[in-house]
Amino acid sequence: ALAALALWLTRDLDQGTLNSMGPAMLPRWLAVAVGLSGLALLVSAFTKKGDVLERWNLRGPVFVIGGILAFALTIRPFSFGALTTPGLGLLFAGPLAIIIGGYATPEARLRDLVVLALSLTPFCMILFGDLLNLPIPVFPQALTGLFPPDWSQKAVLRATAAIMAGAAVIVFFATRGRRRGPVDVADHSGRI
Repeated sequence: ALAALALWLTRDLDQGTLNSMGPAMLPRWLAVAVGLSGLALLVSAFTKKGDVLERWNLRGPVFVIGGILAFALTIRPFSFGALTTPGLGLLFAGPLAIIIGGYATPEARLRDLVVLALSLTPFCMILFGDLLNLPIPVFPQALTGLFPPDWSQKAVLRATAAIMAGAAVIVFFATRGRRRGPVDVADHSGRI
């Protein structure tokens, strides 16, 4: 059903080619993959005996959907009646979505999510904005004056991606010793 909905929603968008990807290529092929996976799961559900489903936990879906909504509301300016959100671009919307979505698991640690966000966002910036030339807003309009006016959009994008990747490395190494994990406790016999 999800695959059919995605295919229906992207019916009016241009798919393009592999050399010049259109806005519908990724959603359509992802919908096809999701649909095929769903069919495979459906077939295996009726052909194999499995365990009984456990009780559902809403934490995962709530945080993943929250991350997607946060990304959608902050990547571009959004207006809904009197409510208007600023367009923060991928620079802020990407890390926000990663950090919120990361809390879908109870094992999430803010430090790890920040390092992931500062690493994955520059990768997405380079992939989508530089290599694939997709029109994804990368910066808030307020930050466009921070770079020299003679720099191209790609030069600004690459410099920002490099700064974010460098920040990820700094956060990783600066907070490496503060990481808390399971503590081994010795019992009275001396065994761990």
